[in-house]
Amino acid sequence: MMEFLSSVAFGTDGFLPAIVQDAGTGEVLMFAYMNREALEKTLETGKSHFWSRSRNALWRKGETSGNAQTVKQIRLDCDGDALLLMVDQKGVACHTGARSCFYRKLQDDKLAEAPTGNPLWEERRTTILQKIHDVIMDRKRNPQEGSYTCELFSAGQEKILKKIGEEATEVIIASMAADRSQVIYEIADLFYHVLVLLGLHDIPLTAICDELSKRYGK
Repeated sequence: MMEFLSSVAFGTDGFLPAIVQDAGTGEVLMFAYMNREALEKTLETGKSHFWSRSRNALWRKGETSGNAQTVKQIRLDCDGDALLLMVDQKGVACHTGARSCFYRKLQDDKLAEAPTGNPLWEERRTTILQKIHDVIMDRKRNPQEGSYTCELFSAGQEKILKKIGEEATEVIIASMAADRSQVIYEIADLFYHVLVLLGLHDIPLTAICDELSKRYGK
């Protein structure tokens, strides 16, 4: 930790600008300042701490709102005078209730609501299930030795349904333990096995999307 701190160039006022970014989506969440104490607390606890210049006090993100940030990675810029915190954000980042503090944009010389999230990530996450489904269907048509997907197809429906049941149970256990990262991991496993079941019945992913669209009138 001391080696890292020695590389940080705090300003003459003792502060350092810190940009906070969602580690999963890349969305920029907020901007704040750190002094040495705030940075040390962040490094020690793994939770983001900042220095409030208006209140002249150290504060931990989420200490009153509950919207805490678990720091996954810290990056220092080339000059050593700015930080990038990549975090898992619980709840929202902005005190207004918005997901990101950067929820406004300049449009026609006026401020307008900006779309949330990272556009590139939005495109990626809406297509990743389709890409996986396409690979699953290819494995069904063109079996490959050593492929787990092919093993499931070969074992048949009973095995696939059993795996879905097992993965659903794992999701429940992770949720009961309030283990956010494990919930994400287990739901990803569950989604995969559900996609295999769709493949078994030759049901395209678009059929599920169409059904959801009907229910929500989109």
